[in-house]
Amino acid sequence: MNKYIDSIKARVKELPLLPGVYIMRDESGTIIYIGKAKKLKNRVSQYFFDTVKIPKVQMMADSVKTFDYIIVNSELEALNLEANLIKKHQPFYNILLKDGKAHPFLRIDLKQDFPKFEITRKLKRDGARYFGPYFGSVNARDLLALINTTFALRTCNLNLNNGHKARRECLNYHLGLCYAPCVGKINKQEYRKVIDNVIAFLNGDVTHAKELLNKKMLACAETENFESAIVYRNNLNLINQLNQKLITELNSYADIDVFGYNTNGLNTVVSVLVVRAGKIMGLNNFTVVDLTNDVAEVLTNFVTQYYPNSSTVPSEVVFPVELGGIVNNYLNQYSKNKVKVTIPKIGIRKKLLTMAEVNAKEYLEKTVEKQHTIVERTLGAVKLLKDRLNLPELPIRIEGYDISNISGTNMVASMVVFTNGVPNYQHYRKFKIQSVVGQNNDFECMREVLTRRISELNSDDVSFGTRPNLILIDGGKGQLSFAYSVLTSHNVNIPMISLAKKEEEIFKPNESESIRLSKDDYALKLLQRVRDESHRFAITFHRSLRNKNAVVSQLSQIPLIGKKKEIALLQYFRDINKIKNASVEELKEVEGISEKLANNIYNYFHKETQE
Repeated sequence: MNKYIDSIKARVKELPLLPGVYIMRDESGTIIYIGKAKKLKNRVSQYFFDTVKIPKVQMMADSVKTFDYIIVNSELEALNLEANLIKKHQPFYNILLKDGKAHPFLRIDLKQDFPKFEITRKLKRDGARYFGPYFGSVNARDLLALINTTFALRTCNLNLNNGHKARRECLNYHLGLCYAPCVGKINKQEYRKVIDNVIAFLNGDVTHAKELLNKKMLACAETENFESAIVYRNNLNLINQLNQKLITELNSYADIDVFGYNTNGLNTVVSVLVVRAGKIMGLNNFTVVDLTNDVAEVLTNFVTQYYPNSSTVPSEVVFPVELGGIVNNYLNQYSKNKVKVTIPKIGIRKKLLTMAEVNAKEYLEKTVEKQHTIVERTLGAVKLLKDRLNLPELPIRIEGYDISNISGTNMVASMVVFTNGVPNYQHYRKFKIQSVVGQNNDFECMREVLTRRISELNSDDVSFGTRPNLILIDGGKGQLSFAYSVLTSHNVNIPMISLAKKEEEIFKPNESESIRLSKDDYALKLLQRVRDESHRFAITFHRSLRNKNAVVSQLSQIPLIGKKKEIALLQYFRDINKIKNASVEELKEVEGISEKLANNIYNYFHKETQE
């Protein structure tokens, strides 16, 4: 039972019958759920008055201390605001659990004079064109290699805008794998025609690509260049494999996302079948945490998180039920063209919908236990941790810190963040220690790091500006006592604990006895993951600094090399080993590296072979 229920009910009665967004907060003031409503009073009342609620809704309602609300002009405004606030705050009960990592897209920036295709997993509103996503049997890297070898596009990182050129063409030109725009072997107009052919290929027109590959394969066979001929033959096979996915009843230009849905009352799965250029590109599953089991509401909430970017919205979406005009309007505002919304009863779209729904059902049946374990290890562990350690609030945001150095050199620290029991990589931060020089003093390093962290609590930084619910320090009583004194000296009240590795004991400030949890306890396992991740992140940062310093140190020993040329070499080759193994001709490709200097560099790294 919620101890704040009387004050909450009093506030609910004052709510207007207007569209808006409501924001639920727990005892600590942390946002735990964000929802939208056509009529705020009616919607929020459902959580706190005598109605039968499913367990996850009851759990949320029991955790609420107070709520805020924002009145808007329309349901569409409420939907947009809800999506933006969920993305910003990532509330505990608004989580969308995805099966696997983001799938890759192919990206090309047509604003470049001589653009190239690249793989990305992040979609941005940057004016570039995106193709995909590619998953299942379609490998994005294989597809990119096919495009580059078939159409002879550039793969280098040179800046070729505004007439910039290289001094000479690279090996790919001589192998017939690049038109060498870097030295003017092809102009912008001709290169753009090649790009247009690639775009047509990605949109389903494989005719030109197959003709090119057949010509290249025959030419290689005539010159007995069988190795290259095999590459072109494999590319042809890959194109045929891609083309076999064509759905004959669909137009070859059809771009459709099909949403299948299944629930067992406690767990819900949404399966998205992706069709691009009339081909099934694959099917992706999502386990959804939502406070309702109403299919229309679940899918409406899902869509606002699934389509955060206009580049991902296809020309048509298929749903199992009517979601209402609000979703149509939401999709249209993120698409250049009007999005067609279909609820099919017969035909190929109904077959595709059935395929997605069957997949959702099978995935739910096969993975309920697995997903239950994931929830126990993450969201469940967060709740357990609050109970096990008697914390004042749910540790929704846990920050873990660690120090790394060797004999007082390259001293660094890491801050890792777990949100709802899951690593929040975008919120990780690195520190170079500034106040401790030439001495191995982890205590003073921790003082500096925590002081810098505390000073940023009110900053605009997306990570530093978010207050943690719990801070974890690696170590025992001594490390914890010192670290906690830093907080108290700044009058900052944030729960802090330490985890000692030897016996996996948990220490709390001002408590003499440690807390020992079972090795199988999910709360302990969560703390171990945070501790180990902070150590890994610190070590990785320390090694990168050490290696960078070692590289610069090596290059600075070479005659005639200054700071600018060191940077130019590292930017071009990106690896000291590539510089070591580069030929004189390859070294001369770097801007500012003369033949004399290229020989100096080559000779420096090949002293032993010359003796």
